[in-house]
Amino acid sequence: MRSISLLLALFFVNAFAADPRIVDKPIDFSKNRVSMTKDYVKNHYGLDAKSIVIDPKIIVLHWTAEPDFAKSFGRLKPEILLSDRKDIAKGGALNVSSHFLVDKDGTIYRLMPDNHMARHIIGLNYYSIGIENVGGRGDREGDLTEAQIASNIYLVRYLKAKYPNIELLMGHHEYKKMKKTKYWLEKDDSYFTKKNDPGDIFMKAVRDEVKDLNLKEPPRDNK
Repeated sequence: MRSISLLLALFFVNAFAADPRIVDKPIDFSKNRVSMTKDYVKNHYGLDAKSIVIDPKIIVLHWTAEPDFAKSFGRLKPEILLSDRKDIAKGGALNVSSHFLVDKDGTIYRLMPDNHMARHIIGLNYYSIGIENVGGRGDREGDLTEAQIASNIYLVRYLKAKYPNIELLMGHHEYKKMKKTKYWLEKDDSYFTKKNDPGDIFMKAVRDEVKDLNLKEPPRDNK
């Protein structure tokens, strides 16, 4: 996959600044999901959350492992965790979610307020904004598109401008490196799954074009 040039990335940023092209497509988020999110915070992080509003410090990029947008959205939309997610069922009934979902053509969908906590990454949900990308079928690292790279570059810039306290950009596959940092809150050491998304190729393509933001990477020595 070719790296997106800075010129192309800036074109997307400027275009979105005039017309953000962020389509609001809300997932189900009733009072029940809010309540389950608060319970998740208490059970996993030991915090008595009065609300689900977060102060984001991290941006996490993902893939859905599903090449179809409708199916990808359909897995995030319900409030209750789907029955086939036995790998994380011990973590509670709250369904997984993400703040944004990027289709293969680069269209950006906002699924929920970007300062509300989503369940998208073990240990780090309380401080992070999640960006899902349609694709990654069969854990193929090169399955995501250049349009998605450009949209992720835009979103990273958009979010950093909106939340200046954001200081770290990472891929889901890098989250084990965060276990010894101040942002890791998970109390259950056995609650952990192996992730491959979105892979080093995708992360390098995005990071190369946002170097000026000086966003940190996960610590190299936390294996």
